[in-house]
Amino acid sequence: MSNGFGGPGGPGGRGPGGRNPGAPNEKLDAQRTKSVMLRLSKYILQHWFLFLIAICLTLLSNQLALLGPGYSGDALDAIAAEGGVQFDIVWENVRKMLICYILSAVLSYGLTQLMMRLSQKIVYTMRKQLFEKLSSLPVSYFDTHATGDIISRISYDIDTVNASLSHDLVQVMTSIYTVVGSLVFMWRISRPLILVFVITVPISIWYAKFRSTKIRPLFRTRSRKLGELNGYAEEMLSGCRTIQAYGREDEIDHRFDARNGETMDAYYNAEYYGATLGPMMMFINNVSISLIAMFGGILYLYSQNGTVAATSIFFISLGGVAKFVQYSRKFAGPINEFANIMHEFQSAFSAAERVFRILDEEPEPADAPDAITLTDVKGQVDIDNITFGYTEKKTILHDVTVHAQPGKTIAIVGPTGAGKTTIINLLMRFYDVNDGAIYVDGEEIRQVTRDSLRGAYTMVLQDTWLFHGTIFDNIAYGREGATREEVIAAAKAARIHSYIEHLPNGYDTILSDDGVNISKGQRQLITIARAMLSNSSMLILDEATSNVDSRTEIQIQKAMDKLMEGRTCFIIAHRLSTIKNADTILVLQNGAISEQGTHDELLAKGGFYATLYNSQFS
Repeated sequence: MSNGFGGPGGPGGRGPGGRNPGAPNEKLDAQRTKSVMLRLSKYILQHWFLFLIAICLTLLSNQLALLGPGYSGDALDAIAAEGGVQFDIVWENVRKMLICYILSAVLSYGLTQLMMRLSQKIVYTMRKQLFEKLSSLPVSYFDTHATGDIISRISYDIDTVNASLSHDLVQVMTSIYTVVGSLVFMWRISRPLILVFVITVPISIWYAKFRSTKIRPLFRTRSRKLGELNGYAEEMLSGCRTIQAYGREDEIDHRFDARNGETMDAYYNAEYYGATLGPMMMFINNVSISLIAMFGGILYLYSQNGTVAATSIFFISLGGVAKFVQYSRKFAGPINEFANIMHEFQSAFSAAERVFRILDEEPEPADAPDAITLTDVKGQVDIDNITFGYTEKKTILHDVTVHAQPGKTIAIVGPTGAGKTTIINLLMRFYDVNDGAIYVDGEEIRQVTRDSLRGAYTMVLQDTWLFHGTIFDNIAYGREGATREEVIAAAKAARIHSYIEHLPNGYDTILSDDGVNISKGQRQLITIARAMLSNSSMLILDEATSNVDSRTEIQIQKAMDKLMEGRTCFIIAHRLSTIKNADTILVLQNGAISEQGTHDELLAKGGFYATLYNSQFS
């Protein structure tokens, strides 16, 4: 469904000005991040057992990895021992170090596979909830949001969350344990050398936090721009024939280039400023390691010449210096790694926020608590003095009153924008009236369940909808449990049976998405055959024969007349020849009924309908 309206996107700009315009946004971003993290954690905790195993694997894998530098330092001390190299101690420590690193690698591999499975389960749940939410949203949501943007959230945004959960979350879990574990080991080796981190770590944390507040809006903008680009591409591709017919390919290409450029600029800004975080963090960490190596070397020299006693906290061996440098790299590495994946988290949070924004949309209002279910519908419809507008600023319908007796046919004609389709939307309760009321069999439709109300109608629209499947399945969609004989009878009534029989696989012919492998008129005939299977007592035809030729229209009109027998019918038509036999013809102009009556009565009046009819058949 492409409607040409852009989605609202995500808020990415600054708020109103003031003394400190950045502060509200920073606070808001912090609140959003916390909210997104909390909601994502709820998805993770739904699979708490897998997550618990993942935590255990993380602890074991990193603990083994942290033991390695200790064994390597002990081996170095055995090499530098007085009296010569102690080979037995060296090989013993080397063997233990290799065992630790191999087991750590195996557990790390298992952790990665487990997190991939966990993330897939979470993404499956998110995508399922998102699609179910979309199916529960009112029509008004799809009228104001581009289809491409919605698809972008289902595919790209959720895939971004998946990548972050399967990879980045593992990195964060590993980093936290490695940082804490390395700090403990370094504390045991040399407390004075830890003072280096008192200076460098706060600088790293401050810089990471500072850059994150700047980067987050850029990733939100990136996601929004991609959604807008997808929406535009979907809209243009659906109208490619019209574009080529008017020779507007170059113009459309230029417009796409402009939007594509904006999207790439948003991508560049997000990636560029996100990428600056890693190198700066690496520089700070390299400075800390350099300071550790320098001061560690000084302490070792003093320890060797006897200036520092062996019992002093300032004493350190060569192996101790080596161990401390390795642990400092393990300590600084995760901080640097965390900085490198920070911009990926920003992208994932922005994507998750866009997904949650749909999940937080208000669904179609629930039925009234005392709503009744329509049964044995006779088809009496009364539209009582209704007024309606899609927005408060513009009213579409003004004081419209219509009374349709069971089995009667009401045709609605008028210029484009007069409100014809709006009446259909109100009859089906895709929207609710602002003033007035609509009754079916004397029941006000807002006091009726939507399912039973919509089930009382059968609709054949100008825009056909066929799904990927056989022709039989598409026609049988009109009534659950329809037999092949019933489907064939409906196809014969719709004058499409002969065409289907000449296809290689007949009724088992597969239709591609939306039936693009058959003509538009044939798609319309299949939807009409589908409608003929329905047992509903009311029928809505919105330009139902607009896509068939005049000869086919004459053939199908007889079948349509039979279909309409005993049903209350509402017909929107521009071809006035199809409504000559309607019981009542309503002429809408500027949202109000200007004329009503039979075909002959309206011609005799010589008003707008007569002018419209004569213009078609003069």
